[in-house]
Amino acid sequence: MKRRIICFFSILLTIATSIFAQQEQTATEQMKAYLEETDSPITAHNKIHLLRNGQEKFDNLFAELRKAKHHIHLEYFNLRNDSITKELMLILAEKSQEGVEVRVLFDAFGNFSNNAPLKKKHLAQIRENGIDIQVFDPIRFPYINNAFHRDHRKIAVIDGKIGYVGGMNVADYYINGLPEVGEWHDTHIRMEGEVVALLQDIFLKIWNKQTKQHIGGEVYYPIDVYRGTDMEKDSLNSEVSIVDREPKVSPRAITRAYNAAIRSAQKRVLLVNPYFVPTKSIKRAIKDAAKRGVDVEIMIPAKSDIKFTPDAMMTIAHRLEKKGVKVYLFNGGFNHSKVMMVDDEFCTVGTANLNSRSLRFDYETNAFIFSRDITQLLTDDFEDNKADSTPMDADYWKHKRSAGKKIVGWFAALFAFTL
Repeated sequence: MKRRIICFFSILLTIATSIFAQQEQTATEQMKAYLEETDSPITAHNKIHLLRNGQEKFDNLFAELRKAKHHIHLEYFNLRNDSITKELMLILAEKSQEGVEVRVLFDAFGNFSNNAPLKKKHLAQIRENGIDIQVFDPIRFPYINNAFHRDHRKIAVIDGKIGYVGGMNVADYYINGLPEVGEWHDTHIRMEGEVVALLQDIFLKIWNKQTKQHIGGEVYYPIDVYRGTDMEKDSLNSEVSIVDREPKVSPRAITRAYNAAIRSAQKRVLLVNPYFVPTKSIKRAIKDAAKRGVDVEIMIPAKSDIKFTPDAMMTIAHRLEKKGVKVYLFNGGFNHSKVMMVDDEFCTVGTANLNSRSLRFDYETNAFIFSRDITQLLTDDFEDNKADSTPMDADYWKHKRSAGKKIVGWFAALFAFTL
């Protein structure tokens, strides 16, 4: 009996010590520990540049493409056949003529679903210009092959030294907006340093799988990637980890990373997502954070480019609001950013929406950035956007949300697992 009592108190002491130790760790320390445990390497020498709208993204990307010396790798869900894509293809054709290897991969469903798709004649012309452009998992009727596993990433890698990832595909509406939703808001990042090798890994794996080619080797991984003379040493201070979701390989990687990040928070979580219909585990993490006193603020667009989803978002967000979460409806256009900031210490920017499509089915990539400076810039954007937002509080739900909309939202939320 005495031994049992001693064993019982020993277990209690171990649990208490573990909880106390976790509370003593900062959000950054907890998140880094999680990433290391899940084999998501944290790269140490990186330079991150935040691209806060479409004009900044394409100006920056196109300028770097023109400087490419050896290879250009692009992976996008959607390449819309418009002025931006045409300009991109002109640049790529010029680089191909200079001897640069150019590889472009885009998703068949992403192309099929937009209102200005690239057709066979366009692809033939692009290939005639020396660009190796491939379609990821072409849709073949009458069988819809792999309908639930689409490539939703937006990745660019130039010479193995510069990488891009974020919410933006290639389309002119990222600059000009759309009539139905207005101005388009989005976030992308440009990265230099060790982290680029991780993006290269992701691209080459899916490229070789799709094309049956065997592209690889040291030439795609320059060892002096963070020692270039054009980079100041004091700017190589951002630690970055890449969390990649690959169906059947790492199916819950991004869900679990979001959960770990939210559960690490001790002060504040700011979250922006355009299709906010999260899984149960993420909703639970958000509720638990609010319950323990963390200031949780979520921003979702008041308008959307996809029907039905906004009604489900409203209902789910309202349920979280009743648990102490602050919710803002962005009215200044359509906010397509996929970002989160934790305790003013670290942030994530990536391709994943917080819906079933991204978290359960598609190929997705998010960067987790341990930089107070980048986190602060994203926080500033969040605070600025509050001026163009409506708080979705109890008064809003009672007086500004019609009974009909509430019923539609309740019904839509039942099918959130399909959105």
